[in-house]
Amino acid sequence: MSTETEHRGLFVAVEGPDGSGKSTQARALVAALRAAGREAVLTREPGGSDLGETLRGLLLDPAHAPVDPRTEALLFAAARAAHAVRTLRPALARGAVVVTDRYVDSSVAYQGAVRGLGEEWIARLNDWATDSLVPDLTMLIDVDAATAAARRTGRDGDGADRMEQETADQHEALRAAFLARAAAAPERYLVLDGALDPEELTARALARVTAEADAR
Repeated sequence: MSTETEHRGLFVAVEGPDGSGKSTQARALVAALRAAGREAVLTREPGGSDLGETLRGLLLDPAHAPVDPRTEALLFAAARAAHAVRTLRPALARGAVVVTDRYVDSSVAYQGAVRGLGEEWIARLNDWATDSLVPDLTMLIDVDAATAAARRTGRDGDGADRMEQETADQHEALRAAFLARAAAAPERYLVLDGALDPEELTARALARVTAEADAR
């Protein structure tokens, strides 16, 4: 993957297995950035564009289960391609801080590691889909299986989506895949202990993102 900066803004991905608290932290980080007077865009995957949100419905709806791994990987890559073209690149080009709830690392972990399609192959597929758009910083929230399970149980809403249902017992494999990605490029990752107080997590993330943005 190319890691050359090609935009004026700052691209931040927030990653972690289901139940890590990543969505909460993505929202809190964007709120803190906006409060500090920065243009910050919150987006998510799958989704992030009109087409991507349509694909999100297809991918996560339990009514469509089971989805074979190759079809799943290709649909995620298609949604990501639209996300990059329609949302990510335009916002970065105008200088915004863009925070996405999930990005390529999630596909590498879920489809590459857990679904058994191969992490390198999934990384190459998504590098092509995004035209090598790589986050400037990936914030990885690391939690153990028991903590994640408790958080999933405590959620409000209509219950687990298809991906959550099918991978709930694969937390440690997912966790290992995410941590391996971070270890391979430590300069591009901020690994945070998800057991920390949420406000402390946000403060640490904000400090790193602010420093990265100011250095550009």
